[in-house]
Amino acid sequence: MTFTTRPTLRGTFGMVSSTHWLASQSAMRMLELGGNAFDAAAAAGFVLHVVEPHLNGPGGEVPAIVATADDPTPRVLCGQGVAPAGATIEHYTSLGLTLVPGSGPLAATVPGAVDAWLLLLRDHGTLPLRVVLEPAIDYARNGHPLVPRVTDTVATVQGLFSEHWPTSAALWLVDGQPPRGLFRNSAYAETLERLVVEGEAAGADRVVQLEGSRKAWREGFVAEAIDEFSRLPHRDSSGSDHGGLITGADMAGFEAHWEDATTLDWNGHTVAKTGAWGQGPALLQSLAVLAELGDVDLASAEGVHTTVEVMKLSYADREAWYGDGDVPLKSLLSPAYAAERARLVGSDATFELRPGSPDGRAPRLPSIAEGNYAIDASVGEPTVARDGVTRGDTCHVDVVDRWGNIISATPSGGWLQSSPTIPSLGFCLGSRAQMFWLEEGLPASLAPGKRPRTTLTPTLVLRDGRPVLACGSPGGDQQDQWQLLFLLRHLGGGMDLQEAIDAPAWHTTGFPSSFYPRANEPGGLVIESRLGNAVRDELVRRGHVVTESDPWSLGRLCAVRRDPDGVLSAAANPRGMQGYAVGR
Repeated sequence: MTFTTRPTLRGTFGMVSSTHWLASQSAMRMLELGGNAFDAAAAAGFVLHVVEPHLNGPGGEVPAIVATADDPTPRVLCGQGVAPAGATIEHYTSLGLTLVPGSGPLAATVPGAVDAWLLLLRDHGTLPLRVVLEPAIDYARNGHPLVPRVTDTVATVQGLFSEHWPTSAALWLVDGQPPRGLFRNSAYAETLERLVVEGEAAGADRVVQLEGSRKAWREGFVAEAIDEFSRLPHRDSSGSDHGGLITGADMAGFEAHWEDATTLDWNGHTVAKTGAWGQGPALLQSLAVLAELGDVDLASAEGVHTTVEVMKLSYADREAWYGDGDVPLKSLLSPAYAAERARLVGSDATFELRPGSPDGRAPRLPSIAEGNYAIDASVGEPTVARDGVTRGDTCHVDVVDRWGNIISATPSGGWLQSSPTIPSLGFCLGSRAQMFWLEEGLPASLAPGKRPRTTLTPTLVLRDGRPVLACGSPGGDQQDQWQLLFLLRHLGGGMDLQEAIDAPAWHTTGFPSSFYPRANEPGGLVIESRLGNAVRDELVRRGHVVTESDPWSLGRLCAVRRDPDGVLSAAANPRGMQGYAVGR
């Protein structure tokens, strides 16, 4: 028997895996109350807003992929907000900016997460909103024990809060110091309670109530507070004070919605991802190219090298082709294109971005892609700078229930350090607009009403037309890189869930970061030291710029599974000592 840090849980009633134990257990409570996987996931999502405020928040976003017991067709829930009506390239450049700031009001897109969770409950949930929100309201009002990373994050931006963001200092500093121990956010508890009350006032029917709560969020007291506060000038990562652009009309004009998933048949499975407004298809491209190259031994330097070089090709295409618009996905995911790309994988590390030409179209990269902007790649978890800039902090939750409903969701954005706290609401706006380019003619160029090309990338896997696996990971640009290794090990190599999660991880930094200031480290490769000296030395010999990270530092995967006989299983990442799986 292979040693794992935790057991792979198995049962028949329901399974949850998330990046925080309180969210996992809150989701499990919904299942115990008779709710389904979607009630459970929404409960976890709202709890994550409270207990992982440095990783996500109500002002952020969430994409999810779901399949129901009645309809196994994977569907994407798009809770990614859009750029406000006033967010033009000309507006930002008139302020002397060449990049969208990584923090502050100018970096905000319209919040999408809360409306998405409410839409999920409306269309697929079964429990009243009051029941689903009970754990989140309780933890916000009566307190929850802070994880150390929250305190550390606040300490990092303490000067920013004290000097420039007084409303954030009022919430997050206690006698001028970062909070410790039990933490309460009564303003957010009141926000959630009011959403429930205004929904209940709309009528007795559960769906009517949820629509009432959505209206209160998009057109009522939440939208009014955001409209009033968001355009006040505050310091951002440019070093200057700027007001934001979100208005009440922007809030009213955005609704979360459902989309078809993007899929690829691979190794007897169908892997489902979001569209190319997210980075998810890069995982599909990597799987398609690896299928052309044959089996890889992930315990060897050859296997590490091959996966890294393949990921570089996929992420080069991400830079050249992905965005909220006309993306040639059919060609990018075709067998002919995969074979063409596979021929580019050689024995030595490459340093240049090499996007392809699907349909004979010439690729175009952002001008910053030609530069070499060093980043601190030695840390597995993305870091927070003193000006509030965050590179990739995120959460994840997967749920499967006894009926066969399943969901993979990746909440993010609206970090406590993203933007000043809106005092009447108890949360801040997000900073996802930093993923737009202020350069005309690119797939991810800024435009009003457009979604940023997000890094958020949940995964759902089917076999013989039935969903069998939901998984995902925080980690910004690394999310699909770490998921690729997990899928190769679990679906390709036969490892069970926990064994595949525990195995050593790595990722490349050889492409422009999605986060301000869009750093780029050609040839960069970060590995967990558990890979060993022999593997490391061979990778260096092949030309990779190797950074050896701590032995348990890369990846924060969650996963749940449903086998054809009805047996359910779950596992969670031990790195960071925070993620947890529960079930029975």
